[in-house]
Amino acid sequence: MAREQVVQLFRAAQTDLRLREKFNTAPNIEAFVLMARQYGYEFTIEEWKQTTGFAVEELECQVSEIPGL
Repeated sequence: MAREQVVQLFRAAQTDLRLREKFNTAPNIEAFVLMARQYGYEFTIEEWKQTTGFAVEELECQVSEIPGL
């Protein structure tokens, strides 16, 4: 279920510029996950990392740059 949530968020950010800009303002992964929850996307930091293949140190990219989703 969490994987689907991450993919849905990624796809929504691809089509909605305002949403993408909003998520790109998150200063860190913790804030990003909390922001995602406010928009109805339920996943943990660990689930995000597992789905995207990123380590926390690699999360300096923007949501629109996530490869493989």
